[in-house]
Amino acid sequence: MCGIVGYIGKNNIKEQLLDGLRELEYRGYDSAGFSIMKDGEIYSYKAVGKIKNLEEKAKDFNIDGDALGIAHTRWATHGKPTEINAHPHFAEFSSVVHNGIIENYQSIKQKLEKEGISFLSQTDTESIIKLFEYNLKNDAFEAFKTTLNELHGAFAILLLTKKDANTMFFAKQGSPLLIAKNNEEIFFASSDAPVIGKAKEVIYLEDGDYGYVKDNEIHLFRNHKKTELSWTTLPENKEFAQKEGFRFFMEKEIYEQSHVLQDTLMGRINENGVNFEEFDKSFFEDINDITICACGTSYHAGMVGSYLIQRNARIKTNLEIGSEFRYKEPILDKNTLFIVISQSGETADTLEALKMAKNAGLKTLAICNVDNSSIVRLADKTILTRAGIEKGVASTKAFATQVMVLWLLANYLGDKNETEVMLNTIKACEVTDKLHEQIKRLSKRYLHGHGFFFIGRDLFFPLALEGALKLKEISYLHAEGYPAGEMKHGPIALADPELYTIALLSKNLLFEKTKSNIEELSSRDSTILTISCENIETTDDFIKINESNHYMIEFYEMMVITQLLAMEISIRLGNDVDMPRNLAKSVTVE
Repeated sequence: MCGIVGYIGKNNIKEQLLDGLRELEYRGYDSAGFSIMKDGEIYSYKAVGKIKNLEEKAKDFNIDGDALGIAHTRWATHGKPTEINAHPHFAEFSSVVHNGIIENYQSIKQKLEKEGISFLSQTDTESIIKLFEYNLKNDAFEAFKTTLNELHGAFAILLLTKKDANTMFFAKQGSPLLIAKNNEEIFFASSDAPVIGKAKEVIYLEDGDYGYVKDNEIHLFRNHKKTELSWTTLPENKEFAQKEGFRFFMEKEIYEQSHVLQDTLMGRINENGVNFEEFDKSFFEDINDITICACGTSYHAGMVGSYLIQRNARIKTNLEIGSEFRYKEPILDKNTLFIVISQSGETADTLEALKMAKNAGLKTLAICNVDNSSIVRLADKTILTRAGIEKGVASTKAFATQVMVLWLLANYLGDKNETEVMLNTIKACEVTDKLHEQIKRLSKRYLHGHGFFFIGRDLFFPLALEGALKLKEISYLHAEGYPAGEMKHGPIALADPELYTIALLSKNLLFEKTKSNIEELSSRDSTILTISCENIETTDDFIKINESNHYMIEFYEMMVITQLLAMEISIRLGNDVDMPRNLAKSVTVE
């Protein structure tokens, strides 16, 4: 996830910016850069990869005395992770860093290109700085305001221009940005972490805020009127700052899912459907069927993908567990597309399966969160999930983005346009205070007993598997996922008041059949929590989701609920949610 740092002062500005970027490394990134304004000149450095690469490029650059600087870590969205696409972005005499999405960047770009203005990068951010200079006639602040009014989407912006060389412009809409101060130093950042220990007071900007800093004076505008500065005290705990106020990284990552899904979709959907810059339709020529291979949570995402690809693209899709695949003497056909899924790109079992497929001459596609990982380097093509770094061992946002990528792929292969539905899933993943409080209260009723069944039908079956896995990973309680229709074929023998059933009931897929399966368990006195838009009176507890006309919106809303439920049960049991016993984030052994 991208990060922003800004500094105004005279205390070794290059190191101030680099230190700030290091504090944002936990968010994940693939390139970094900075611009410094000194005596009317802008000096810029950018590098792909880790911050140490940027340090090396700028090792001979030093600036003393008063200066203004902006810096950025980028997680690739629009455009590949290249130096040209890295921030800051430039025009003729200005520089900008930006977090978020400029939804109308294509129309801005087309307008400016008709005026003879050229673009270098593949990013939406470059449209900001080119538009700013296009609007700049006399007053830089007026040009900045005009530019903001033309931007649609989410953004946190820091901008420098030689036309007003002692000024830093800033704006916030939908992406986090703060201002901090310490004596004669002023800091900007996208989270607390870069400024803790350097500043004591902070202003957390609100959506719609914008302004500028000139001669060490902050001019803040709210609702288009200059407003008084209202400072609060910074927290002192750096890890707390990285968690952004949440109790655990897992909790933060559950809340982040609506944002990272937006990043996953960015540049890949439009009013005409799905488009991938990673490949074109020719890559899929001569493909008769698909095999998806993965482990753990990624396997569950792959199972969802198998339903979606067969339903939307009408291509036969097989599913394989990575740890079993090599030992079953698989029959590999060159007309099979072999898809591997891994959060880290280093999962040993999945990597070895990919090597087998490559050696057999199959076309290979990786769905992964980490660019330049082993699996990404080996596969023919890759779709990056753009989840950002995930510190909680139990995966949440990585699963959400893997499913979204597979849904995109299913629609791409089937020429199916569900853009509006996909955008609606972003809102479905937003966590409300009311929902979270309800789950906190319910969790105390599900601490004891002899186990959990998570049940669902169709693609809610793999979600049941994932919900059960989340619970067992962090609570250490026994949990199993089952197809709801399979309960009567044996598992229902366990039904009694101490068996807890989490029922995923979709209004849009097999509602009556799943409802009947729930009632079978209810009549045998199982304790049942139903997650649905419709309450089943015979069940014990009910979490209501919003009514929708598409099963994927239901899927994502239920996904968030099962994640929160697992987390709250685990917290009540006193467990370390982020570091569950016996588990590793990246499983690099067979």
